[in-house]
Amino acid sequence: MKVRTVYDVLNEISPFELQEEWDNSGLLVGEWDSDVKKIYLTLDIDQSVLERVEENSLIIAHHPVIFRGIKNIVPVDFSRKFAYELIRKNISYIAMHTNFDKTHLNEYFAKKVLGLEGTSEDFIFYSDVFMDLEELVNLVKEKMGLETLRVVKSKDFVKKVAVTTGAGMSLLPFVKADCFLTGDIKYHEAMDAKARGVSLIDIGHYESEKYFVDVLYEAIYGEIGLDIEILKINSQNPFKFL
Repeated sequence: MKVRTVYDVLNEISPFELQEEWDNSGLLVGEWDSDVKKIYLTLDIDQSVLERVEENSLIIAHHPVIFRGIKNIVPVDFSRKFAYELIRKNISYIAMHTNFDKTHLNEYFAKKVLGLEGTSEDFIFYSDVFMDLEELVNLVKEKMGLETLRVVKSKDFVKKVAVTTGAGMSLLPFVKADCFLTGDIKYHEAMDAKARGVSLIDIGHYESEKYFVDVLYEAIYGEIGLDIEILKINSQNPFKFL
């Protein structure tokens, strides 16, 4: 099967034109007419993923391996090192990032993982919860299997919650809820949220997006006649709690 054929299926499932202007989803490494023997699904690419993937294969990942402009392929940092290895092993690479957040991932996380009901508005999923903040925090910890969470308390009671997987604090000015669940919250962003009267629950970047591979597999299973392998063990959270 050609890379373009796989791309067209992905584009039907989650149109690449929906990605944000600053994003870099789509075919990032490889040729449209390359033949693909096998597909690997992963959240990210790292050395363990590259060691696992066979030559002449296709990686479909959530995060782009090339995000900003690069001027050479000297393998000294994240983008250039792994792009170099992909080219060397003739592995194609497609990223499904903000387009897939909008069409699948945010809603899946909110509904299937957290058990919330509601609707999506572009990047943000909204749900009416009507519960104490402490009760909501305990619910999120239970559903995500986490012992602790970083929380910014602005109000005791939460009527409506907003959810954005990954790093969504740039959306804070547009949030129409009492509490915002997202990841990678910085100090000054937390201060801004308190000033706006919005509570925050930091659900982590990796922790909230690790479901990407399951959601995509569900979406493409039966649509692509190739062997598809999910890489969960190989793509891991770079942070450890000691």
